[in-house]
Amino acid sequence: MIMSNTFREKLAKQEPTVGTHFLSSDPDIPEIIGDTGLYDYGEFCAEYAAFDMPLLYHMARAGQCGNLPLMIKPDQKSESFWAQAALGAGFKAVLFTDIRTPADIVRCQQAIRPDTPENRGHMGVKLRRPALSGYSDQGPGSSPESYVQDLKSVVFLIMIEKNVAVENLDEVLSAAKECGVDMTQWGPADYGFSRGEPNMMNTPEIQPVEELVIRKCIEYGIHPRTEIGDPEKAKRYVDLGVRHFCVGWDRFFYQRNLLQVGESMQKIVEAL
Repeated sequence: MIMSNTFREKLAKQEPTVGTHFLSSDPDIPEIIGDTGLYDYGEFCAEYAAFDMPLLYHMARAGQCGNLPLMIKPDQKSESFWAQAALGAGFKAVLFTDIRTPADIVRCQQAIRPDTPENRGHMGVKLRRPALSGYSDQGPGSSPESYVQDLKSVVFLIMIEKNVAVENLDEVLSAAKECGVDMTQWGPADYGFSRGEPNMMNTPEIQPVEELVIRKCIEYGIHPRTEIGDPEKAKRYVDLGVRHFCVGWDRFFYQRNLLQVGESMQKIVEAL
């Protein structure tokens, strides 16, 4: 069956959204995230993870069990392949990295949108999970059109993280608007890296650039999304007009809790 894209539905209603990142290859993680009922999507940071195509299917099914739409963030050089593989597994959003030029945005748009005259995409009929019910005679609303609508509902995000993209920000955002980009995500680490200043993300000089990107995205009617490590960091971004957040990473949640539990237990055993 085709899972409803509740992430897209919230955007259509102009409601704020909250997601969280995960890097683990354990499909239990998206199901656990979904079972909380507190997140609008889970972002699988594939750019930093080890995975294969069957694993994407297991993750998507697990997310579906928890009523959690999944997003994939693929690596730049293989992004079209893995974006299409993830959509075939049942993912509902794609975050494309390393955008430099309007041509990059066009290529990303083509990877995920249906190959129809009006949608100008390159995504054809692939008999993977979403298409199976769409092309069967079983179930309510089964038709090729449901497959097309599912592709059109995929949430389209891009990273603004390269110096050249910031230098040509109006041109990039104009193309993003034209191609139907839903959200942008600022990337301070790659921005400094692309300038030859790897530590810039940890300096006060990064904030004016970040605020420029957020302000310009709002001007172009594209949602700026912000990644934060914990809720205490949200207020500054709310004051800047941000309404979409992705909070925390499973690896750091696990590390933090290991430290807390381990330190508490060390105090207990040291007193014995």
